[in-house]
Amino acid sequence: MIVITREFDAPRDLVFRAHTDPDLLMRWLGPRDLSTAIDRYEVRNGGAWRYVQTDAEGNAYGFHGVFHGDPSPDAIVQTFEFEGAPGHVCLQSATFAERSGKTLMRAVSAFQSVEDRDAMVASGMERGVHDSGERLTELLARLQAS
Repeated sequence: MIVITREFDAPRDLVFRAHTDPDLLMRWLGPRDLSTAIDRYEVRNGGAWRYVQTDAEGNAYGFHGVFHGDPSPDAIVQTFEFEGAPGHVCLQSATFAERSGKTLMRAVSAFQSVEDRDAMVASGMERGVHDSGERLTELLARLQAS
């Protein structure tokens, strides 16, 4: 299991919207050197999602999953699978707690095995999480300024 917490200087509803609006999601999700294209993003119980990230050389990396329960500012629960390693499914949840106009996000990723977790970390997950968090912070600031 991997647990990530991060505080954003933005209200909870805006942070939740950035996680569920595909037009916003593609602007912050993933490492800075990859572009993200949303194939589908059905934010509802049983809704499927898929996006593809592409590097400067044109290499594409697909990811997909399914939402479980109705996503809300209280929690988003979904599966996550990298198409380059089919069958290695992770269950992810994210919660959003507002405190004095800021939002504390807690993301939990539960893997099928320690080996799956370690493979995800070895794949560059830390860079992706770091860059995504920084890009989301920047996007939230721009959205609040406009």
